[in-house]
Amino acid sequence: MELPTAFIRYRPIVDDWEAFVATLRRPLPVCVWTNTLRTTPEQVKAALEAEGLKPEPLAWRPDAFRLPPDSQPGNRLAYVLGHYHVQEEVSLLPVPLLDPQPGERVLDLCAAPGGKTAQIAVRMQNRGTVVANDRNPLRLRQLSGTIERLGLLNVTTTLHDGADYPLESGPFDRVLVDVPCSCEGNFRKDQQVADAFAGAPELCGLQTALLHRAVTLCRPGGRIVYATCTFAPEENELVVDAVLRRWGEALRLLPARLEGFRGAPGLTEWNGRRLHPSLELALRVWPHLNDTGGFFVAVLERQA
Repeated sequence: MELPTAFIRYRPIVDDWEAFVATLRRPLPVCVWTNTLRTTPEQVKAALEAEGLKPEPLAWRPDAFRLPPDSQPGNRLAYVLGHYHVQEEVSLLPVPLLDPQPGERVLDLCAAPGGKTAQIAVRMQNRGTVVANDRNPLRLRQLSGTIERLGLLNVTTTLHDGADYPLESGPFDRVLVDVPCSCEGNFRKDQQVADAFAGAPELCGLQTALLHRAVTLCRPGGRIVYATCTFAPEENELVVDAVLRRWGEALRLLPARLEGFRGAPGLTEWNGRRLHPSLELALRVWPHLNDTGGFFVAVLERQA
């Protein structure tokens, strides 16, 4: 399999190009996480083993398990009963970094299909309020099915353009903004994602507007997590850089690090353009570092 020419521009910023290319050519492992509202990781592991699926606990998140690429855990009874949810490993990163607490008000601004919303609700132990918003009614219907299957009681859904989300709904203690993106990091699942629209100005403009709205909706002292599943710096560091400069001292980056998970720091320069120096605190996930998809996460704290 030939590497898409669209990816060649990342060669100067990838630490091990040969490992990066080799990993993109391998199938992606399957991952599931435990719904601790209904069961325990030990019980999920036993159920998966009984199905012959050979689960391996993640080093950085022991309530989640890696399965072979050809596994189909969504066809099992334990899935139907809501004991676990199937979700790619890198998609588990934003919620621990958001760190939602029971009793808080949390907004998932671009929520569908709902896996991260579900993680938030479970971490909050079904207490507090989780507002799951999306602008696509069909995807919201899928999200509602996930909420029901997992037995989540503290989630409400809204149908709205996230970039223009009503300010009177806030403030929120924490806001997750997992924006629409060019999805290059999903190449191991779908090779069609490698095309020329990564970093398109219209897309980056939407992402910037969504992050700015998320900061506006967050209370002072609250936390915002920005996430994408693309490699493109235009959709990652450049978006965060623009919002940091717009907010000035009222916004700061926090370290996006999780013990046991390997990542690369965010870029502080791209194509000769210097970016905010604190962007090194962001997290870049290259697929070869953990045998995953690609991802980007930045954790921001609103100061005022």
